[in-house]
Amino acid sequence: MSRTANPARGEAMVAGIMLRPSFAALVAAEEELGPLFALVERAAAGQLKLSEMVALFWHCRFDVGPDVSRDAFSQAVADEGLAAATPALKMLLGQILGGR
Repeated sequence: MSRTANPARGEAMVAGIMLRPSFAALVAAEEELGPLFALVERAAAGQLKLSEMVALFWHCRFDVGPDVSRDAFSQAVADEGLAAATPALKMLLGQILGGR
């Protein structure tokens, strides 16, 4: 079954995985990465690390089976490249700042 991200719901796709920034997902990301506003500021300044971006994506993954490991997901994001990941990052950062 092929799924499509619904931007109205704050969803994005990266490496074939649906991302949805729920409150629980953002709290988990914040626990690992520190304050989300600081993350947004680093991204705006061009200082966001690849590891931080992938961690945010990982915590926002939606409806992924247990067969997808974090290492495999991280490699898939790296394989797609930063240009492919940027729209998903933009969507998530917009949701962090603006909410739904």
